[in-house]
Amino acid sequence: MLTLLHTSASNVAVFDALLEALAPDIPVRHVVDEAILREVREAGTVTPFVIGRVAERLAQLAADGSPVLCTCSTIGSLAESSYPNVLRVDRPMAERAVSLGERIGVAATLQSTIAPTIALLRDVAHRVNKPVELIELFIPSAWPFMERGDTEGYAREIAAKLAEACAARTFDVIVLAQASMAAAEPSCADLPCPVLSSPRLGLLAAINAYRAHLSDTLSFNARLNP
Repeated sequence: MLTLLHTSASNVAVFDALLEALAPDIPVRHVVDEAILREVREAGTVTPFVIGRVAERLAQLAADGSPVLCTCSTIGSLAESSYPNVLRVDRPMAERAVSLGERIGVAATLQSTIAPTIALLRDVAHRVNKPVELIELFIPSAWPFMERGDTEGYAREIAAKLAEACAARTFDVIVLAQASMAAAEPSCADLPCPVLSSPRLGLLAAINAYRAHLSDTLSFNARLNP
């Protein structure tokens, strides 16, 4: 089974829609723990409570070796470093962004997501020995729309602010740091640079990991029971 760990309940629908399109045959379970993101937002950083909570969750979810996809960029590094079968949703997006150019806009609607995303992009760029310029694009005016459940308003606000940013300076690519921001990607199609979101790319990586794990498990069982 493929497990998805969310810190926002709104992401369940986002990933369910993608799973239906990409891999409807894969059994999936969603685990939502909104206390993690709430704690980070209130404290402004990853606290001992968050570290312990994530460790507790992943000990339950990842211990059997099956793939787990963490859909929260804020705790992505913490999750990814805990077990080899835990994937962070934004790493494939970061790898794609670094391959596309050096001037990368990092858009976020929550301040807590900016630093982890920038750290990830720097790590990816360092691994391929590529210099990058990372420009923060913080959009605090968008998050209240999400809190009200107004996904369309959330997407419009993000797209409008990114259009303003592109009018003021040049980017090779812009990344949307939170999975929830994928709703704005279609509205950014006319911007002068690519705009990347994490859900589809991250989920594709998780699907591939699940299929590889399933194949290995079947092969192992076949050897045990020839």
